[in-house]
Amino acid sequence: MSVEWTELRRAVVLAVLACVVAAAGIGQDSYRQPWRPQYHFTPAKNFMNDPNGMVFYKGEYHLFFQYNPQGQVWGHMSWGHAVSTDMVHWKQLGVAIPEDPNYMIYSGSAVVDWNNSSGLCKSADPKDQSCLIAIYAADYDHKREKTHIAYSNDRGRTWTNYAGNPVIDVDAEDFRDPYVFWYEPQKKWVLVAVVADHRKALFFASQDLKKWTKLSEFGPAGDDSGQWECPLLLDLQIEGSDEHRGVLVINRNPGAPAGGTGVRYLVGHFDGTTFTEKESAGKKLWADYGKDFYATNLFNDMQGVNATLSETKGKDGAPTDQRRVWIGWTSNWLYAKDEPTELWRGAQSIPRSLQLRWVGSPGPSGSRELLMVQAPISELQKLRAAPFTLNNMTIQDARARMLQGRMHGDSYEIEAELDTSGASEVGLRLRKGDGVETVVGAIPATNTLFVDRTKSGDVAFSDQFPGRFSTTLSDTKRVKLHIFVDRSIVEVFANDGEKVMTDRIYPPVQCDGIELYSVGGGRVVSITIWQMGSVWK
Repeated sequence: MSVEWTELRRAVVLAVLACVVAAAGIGQDSYRQPWRPQYHFTPAKNFMNDPNGMVFYKGEYHLFFQYNPQGQVWGHMSWGHAVSTDMVHWKQLGVAIPEDPNYMIYSGSAVVDWNNSSGLCKSADPKDQSCLIAIYAADYDHKREKTHIAYSNDRGRTWTNYAGNPVIDVDAEDFRDPYVFWYEPQKKWVLVAVVADHRKALFFASQDLKKWTKLSEFGPAGDDSGQWECPLLLDLQIEGSDEHRGVLVINRNPGAPAGGTGVRYLVGHFDGTTFTEKESAGKKLWADYGKDFYATNLFNDMQGVNATLSETKGKDGAPTDQRRVWIGWTSNWLYAKDEPTELWRGAQSIPRSLQLRWVGSPGPSGSRELLMVQAPISELQKLRAAPFTLNNMTIQDARARMLQGRMHGDSYEIEAELDTSGASEVGLRLRKGDGVETVVGAIPATNTLFVDRTKSGDVAFSDQFPGRFSTTLSDTKRVKLHIFVDRSIVEVFANDGEKVMTDRIYPPVQCDGIELYSVGGGRVVSITIWQMGSVWK
C-alpha cells in the first residue's frame, strides 16, 4: 500500500470522525505512535506474527518471533528476538535465525539442553554443560517443510544451524511448527508438529534432539476443513486440586468462533506415546473468543526444566516458578497485512498463566466442563499508577463519579465486579469519543459476554474487521471483568479467566473516554482503574 493512499484514507476517516487525531507531531519512528501499545511487545519496525521459541535461561526470558526484516507484510520469514527479565520490559535484539537462501524459517520452539544430550553445547564450565536449542520448520519454497534445529552457546545471541539438518522429514509440504519438551517420566524429548492441511498432529521422541522416532498421530478431531497450526502439549493442574490433565492446543486457520484464526484446545491424557482426548470429547473448546489471538507459544524451562509434562522441581532441586505462561499473536490472517499501523505491524498479547477449572454445576442435573482458564501475570502490576476505586453503588452513580473524576486514558487496567440484578445489559465503553467506542458487555438473560468494535475507530481497512463477538459465561448474576486496554489492544478476562476475548482496535488518539453503562438496573460491587506505565520509556 502506498504512502499516498495511506494518507488519503486517514484523511477521509478523520474527516468523518468527530474525534480528530492530532498525530502530525508524533514521531512515526518512535514508540509514541498513537496505536503503538505501551506494555505489549511490538517490533521496532517491520512485520511480526507468531511468537516462537519462548524459553527461560540464565535469568532471561527469550521471545523469538516470526519476522520479516525487509518489510511490513509477511515474507522473508526469519526469527526475530527479544529478551526480558520479567516478561514485561523487553529489549529487541538483532535477527536470531535469518532466512536461508534455500528456505524460510517458520515457527517452532526452543529448549534448554541442560545435560548436552545433543552434543552441541560447548561450555568451558564443567559444572554447566547447557546450551539453547531451537527447533523450527524450514519451508523450502512452499513445496516441502522439514524440521531443523539450531544451537546457541552464548545465551541466544548467536545461532548456528545444525550441519545434519533436517532432523525430521516426512515428505510433506505442510509439516510444520514443531513444539519440543522434555518428558520426565520416560526421560526423553518429545516433539509434536502438525501436517497442517490434513489436520493431524504427529508425535516423535528423541534422546539427543537430532534422531527422532515417530510415536503416534492424532486428528482431525471433528475438523473437516482448514488448517492445524502451532501445536502445544501442556500438562495443566486442575484448580484447587493436585490433579493434572494433558491439554493439546491446536491453532485453527480458519474456523474460530469470531471468524478466521483462533486457538482450539482438547483436554485428555498423554502417556508418553499417544494423546487421548477425554474431558473435551464431543466439544470444541476455544482459548479466546475475540478475533485477535493466535499462534500461541509457551515459555519452556520456567521450572529449571521444561514446563510441559515434567517434574515440579528445578534442576538444582530448589523451589521454582510453577506457572505455565503463554503468549499469542494479536491479529488474524483475515486482515493481518492490512492493519493501519505505520512502520511496524503486529503485536503480542500480555503473558498469561494457565490452569484448568471445573466450571458449572455438579450432579446428575448439572452441567460441568473442564475449561482452561487464563490469568494475566502478576508482573504487570508493577506498571500500575495510583488506583481510582469505587464500591457499592448503582452503575449510574458510578458513571457520574467517573465523569467527575475525569477518568480517561489509552493504556490502562480495569478490575470490575458488577451485580446485574434488574439490568438487561451491563458493561463498559472504552476508548470512547464522539461516535467512537469499543463496548465490553454482559447480557444476563443469556449469560453472554461480548466485545463490540463496530464503532471502534478505523474499521474500513478490511470488511472482515468490524463486528460484535461473543461467548457464554457459566453465570452472570455477578460478572467480573478484568480488562487491559493498551492503545490498540483490548484483552478481557471474564469471571477470573473463565472466558477471554482479545481484539485489536484503531481509535482516534483523542477518543480516550472510559464509561460504565447499564440498560435497566445493576450495581457496581467494585471497580478499580489503574493507568499503566510504558515499558518503552
